[in-house]
Amino acid sequence: MPELPEVETVRRTLQELVINKEIKDVTVKWNKIIKHPEEITQFKDALIGQSILGIGRRGKFLIIYTNQYALVSHLRMEGRYGLFQKNEEVDKHTHVIFHFTDGTELRYRDVRKFGTMHLFSKGNEEKVLPLSQLGPEPFSDDFHLQSFASKLAQSKRAIKTALLDQKIVVGLGNIYVDESLFRSGIHPERQANSLNSKEIALLYNEIIATLSEAVEKGGSTIRSYVNSQGQIGMFQLELFVYGRKGEQCKVCGSILERKVVGGRGTVFCPTCQK
Repeated sequence: MPELPEVETVRRTLQELVINKEIKDVTVKWNKIIKHPEEITQFKDALIGQSILGIGRRGKFLIIYTNQYALVSHLRMEGRYGLFQKNEEVDKHTHVIFHFTDGTELRYRDVRKFGTMHLFSKGNEEKVLPLSQLGPEPFSDDFHLQSFASKLAQSKRAIKTALLDQKIVVGLGNIYVDESLFRSGIHPERQANSLNSKEIALLYNEIIATLSEAVEKGGSTIRSYVNSQGQIGMFQLELFVYGRKGEQCKVCGSILERKVVGGRGTVFCPTCQK
C-alpha cells in the first residue's frame, strides 16, 4: 500500500499535470469505489463544470480540490492516476475517468478495486471520516515530540503496532515503520510504553528523516507503485530491513529475521534491534 512518500510523490506529479483543467464529464465504471455521495449521479453531476485548483495530501490520502469540492482519494494497494489523451485506449482496470474540456483525461486505475473516493463540499473534508480521526502530519508543526511521547507512554501495544496507528502520526505503513525502528535501534516487539525518553526522541527524529529521504527519492517502488507520470520510486535501494529477510544487515552483517507483529510481516536485525 502506498505510504506517505508515495502519495506525496503522486500529489506532486498530479500538481504538474492537471491544475486548472476543467471537468467536462465523469465516467464511473466501478461504483463501489465511490463511497460518498452514495448516488453516483450526484458524484458526477457535482464535478461537471468544476476546475481542479489544487492537489493536497493528508496522511496516505490524496485530496483533489476543485472550485467547490474536495475529492478525498485513497489508493489502497494498487490505485494509480494517470493523464491520457481521450483517444488513447482505456484498459480494463480503469474504473474512474475525469474527462477534461481540453481533450485529456485523468484516469484512475485499480487492479484490485480496493481504492476509495469521497466527495465533500470544500472545507468539510476534515470534519468527517475518513480524515477526521487522523493524527498529526510528521512534517508539520503539529507533530510535537512531547505529544508523541505521551501517546506512546499510554500504549501497551508493540511499538510496531502503535506506529501503524494513524491516530498517533499519519503516513506510516509497513515499510517506513520497519525502517524507522531499525534506524532507531528499537525492536518492533518492544512495548510502546517501555521506551525511554532518549529512545523516543531518536525514533521521532528518524521517522521524520526516513520519510523525508523517501520523499526526495520519489518513494519506494515495491511491486507495482509508480507516480502519475509512470516513474518508479528509488528509495527501495536505500532500505535497511523491509523486504530483506534472510539477507545480511547492512550495518552489522547479522542475518535479518522476520516475524509477524500485529498481523503485519516485520523484518528486523536481531543484533542492531535487541
